[in-house]
Amino acid sequence: MRVCAAAPFSTAHATSCDARWRPHDLLRLRRLDPADDEPAWVRDAFERAPYAVVRRALAADGFVAIGVRGAQRAQRYGTWVQADHVISAVAPESLAQTQPDAGRDALPSFVALRSLQRDPSGLLSGFAWGPIGSTGFELATHVPTVNETSDLDLLIRAPEPLSLKVASALLAQLQMLASRIGIRIDAQLDTPAGGVALAEWAAGKARVLARDAGGPRLIADPWAAVAHDGSD
Repeated sequence: MRVCAAAPFSTAHATSCDARWRPHDLLRLRRLDPADDEPAWVRDAFERAPYAVVRRALAADGFVAIGVRGAQRAQRYGTWVQADHVISAVAPESLAQTQPDAGRDALPSFVALRSLQRDPSGLLSGFAWGPIGSTGFELATHVPTVNETSDLDLLIRAPEPLSLKVASALLAQLQMLASRIGIRIDAQLDTPAGGVALAEWAAGKARVLARDAGGPRLIADPWAAVAHDGSD
């Protein structure tokens, strides 16, 4: 179950995102102040790996919206941390060529990632990209997180418009790899309008779901000028 803390500031002041960090960056934290409604597993998870992922949510000045992951898939907790408690950050693309620790490389998600790493002329080579989810978390923290059934989740930076032809070819490549290895590979495009599923954009839908700090919304073009008054 995914739960979220009450914001440690007035929601009227939640108007910005700290530009030093982007969604899906992994932050190493000096401390994580407890919240009254915090699930019991959060303290153990933070002691095990003092990291959290930047999530798409607004924050007041001096705060960063983060997500803490526990040992189980259902253990996800959204909260905020003071910016001065951040020690360092790991961007997904910095993990694109990272190898797992010894004895972990036979797990399917790492096998799939290695296949992408060994394809320097593949479609992904034209993008900044990297693993997120459990795969990215383990590579960044060296804490065993991936298991035999873990998906491989990818973030693909797409600051410029991505044609449907290229998106479809990229999706087909990833689906073929997923089928060969026997896991699920999910790719998210990081666009100016927020996170958009590669599969949705490649399908040529009239509108796709874009997730940004203000919440999810359906838009026609993730690269068009984004109006924040509810219109496209």
